[in-house]
Amino acid sequence: MRPTEPLPLNHSWPLFERGRRLDLGLVFDWAPAQQDAARQFSFEYGEFAELGIGRWECDLADNSLTWSNAVYDLFGLPRGASVLRRDAVELYAHDSAVAMDRLRTYAIRHRRGFTLDAELRPATGKPRWMRLIAAPVYDGGEVVRLQGLKVPI
Repeated sequence: MRPTEPLPLNHSWPLFERGRRLDLGLVFDWAPAQQDAARQFSFEYGEFAELGIGRWECDLADNSLTWSNAVYDLFGLPRGASVLRRDAVELYAHDSAVAMDRLRTYAIRHRRGFTLDAELRPATGKPRWMRLIAAPVYDGGEVVRLQGLKVPI
């Protein structure tokens, strides 16, 4: 790994940590006053969008994705475009795609969240790194979606 690249983060975590992992104040080690102020901004037009932080969701029934604008920007795709998971995975560097699929499978099977630093090969622009934070959502005992954050690093 080159010295300018981040040290990869790659691990799963139990769902009882969901609030800690998906709370941006904790992700970014913000003080309580900053956390309260940050909750006032939206992901589309506020501070999170300016920082390039995006929300995402994958419906496991059809692998369709729902992204905020910042996620489209990270992947170098037109905002609002219809994107299937297989198309998005093609924009990950090979090693990152393999690690993501391994963690994703484990997360669904064992109902665990995961965090992964992944290298992207955006449709437009230079390769870049992002932190993928994911947690399963289940209904009636079945995992039906994954959702989380994508944060540029």
